[in-house]
Amino acid sequence: MKKTIKDYILSFVLCFAFLGVLACSSDKESTPETTIKTLTASTNKIDFDGKENTSDITINSEAAVWNLASSESWLKVSQTTGSKGSVIVRVTASANTETTTRTASITLSSNEAKTVTIAVSQTAATVVAGLYPSYNTNPIAADASGMGSSAVELAAKIKLGWNIGNTLEATGGETAWGNPKVTKALIDAVKANGFNAIRIPCSWNQNLENATTAKIKTEWLDRVKEVVQYCVDNDMYVVVNIHWDGGWLENNITEAKKVETNAKQKAFWEQIATHLRGFDEHLLFASANEPAVEDATQMAVLTSYHQTFIDAVRSTGGKNATRVLVVQGPTTDIEKTNKLMTTLPTDKVAGRMIVEVHYYSPWNFAGLTKDETWGKMFYYWGAGFHSATDTERNPTWGEEADLEKNFKLMKTQFVDKGIPVLLGEFGAIRRTTLTGDALTLHLNSRAYYLKTVVKTAKANGLLPFYWDEGSLGNNGFGIINRSDNTVFDTQALNALIDGLK
Repeated sequence: MKKTIKDYILSFVLCFAFLGVLACSSDKESTPETTIKTLTASTNKIDFDGKENTSDITINSEAAVWNLASSESWLKVSQTTGSKGSVIVRVTASANTETTTRTASITLSSNEAKTVTIAVSQTAATVVAGLYPSYNTNPIAADASGMGSSAVELAAKIKLGWNIGNTLEATGGETAWGNPKVTKALIDAVKANGFNAIRIPCSWNQNLENATTAKIKTEWLDRVKEVVQYCVDNDMYVVVNIHWDGGWLENNITEAKKVETNAKQKAFWEQIATHLRGFDEHLLFASANEPAVEDATQMAVLTSYHQTFIDAVRSTGGKNATRVLVVQGPTTDIEKTNKLMTTLPTDKVAGRMIVEVHYYSPWNFAGLTKDETWGKMFYYWGAGFHSATDTERNPTWGEEADLEKNFKLMKTQFVDKGIPVLLGEFGAIRRTTLTGDALTLHLNSRAYYLKTVVKTAKANGLLPFYWDEGSLGNNGFGIINRSDNTVFDTQALNALIDGLK
């Protein structure tokens, strides 16, 4: 039959309609149901002070693609998009030059997940620059009772010290780094095994009730006081410091950060000193831990931080009016301290200051856990303890002569001038992946190292405090088993005690 144009048009329309049905059917069969994927950020709130500042957030995503956006131009993110997995993004707030707190939000979104919103606030710069409220709210008259010893006299009473490492300074809380809460039984065990002094590394910045005003939580001040009491009840001398604490002081020793860091140093020490004011001379305060200083300009800034510390403690009165105070050398490195710490902060009370340094030298032996381009690990240390077979692991520097030289520097610069020196940390790791004769030689040489450090320290007037971070495994420093308060490493403990003889 002959087809007309009309017939052709009708056939064409029917064909397209049929193909459309097929396409729809195909789409319906191939499209899966939407599944909500996990997309999270490590925090939903960030509070900045008024200065330019940064904060890191961790994003975990099951979604194939996500986007990150800030609602305000003063708030930047280091990465605006990402994919499946975990990534750390840095959030940067520029300085707030306004007179009021400002707010913003960061939105984390994906087509496959629920949107996450992070609230951000930033105080006015004037809050930081005009700084924090005074926490010296109830200064009292000087109280000399129980405070009769000068720094030199107190130093003579400190025989051997022990650090409660990786505990009260742990980021995330006292037990966050694997150690149990400190108990009186632990301190009793430390005392029973020959130590008569304790250093308590402490964190404060993560224990704030209010970051804007730098107010420390009362329960945290109470907890530190409780641990100090354990020590004093045992007639032990105890050092409380501001440890690394997120680096707010130790990583900011610059002119640019000087004003705000001094403000926080003052606010913190007014609170710490007031709360712990009732303890007698058994308690010492230490300004910092290992302040990162490389030159004379930074040293001048660090001295200002120490000055703020001394003035804040003294201002609270009571027993703090004459308490012995500890200031740290640059990076607590002996050679840098000898070179850069040519002047000390001023104290209106004469003879109540101690300088602190640390000693993990040579680091290749004391702490290095893998070979580096600048040097290899040393497994052995000291005369009579070199390996005849494992010669590449014998030390090439940093043995007895260097130890004697370094400690002598501190004796000449400070001790001989009536300023005791606290060897606030020292130690060497156990390399227990070694076996057989190599392990025996390593452990014997480590014991010799510990004995020699203590002996040389005492001979030069330095007060040795062993670094115990609680780790009993390979590459650990731990001597006391904190789970049952027994001695784990008898050889190391005996070496320390032998060094006193």
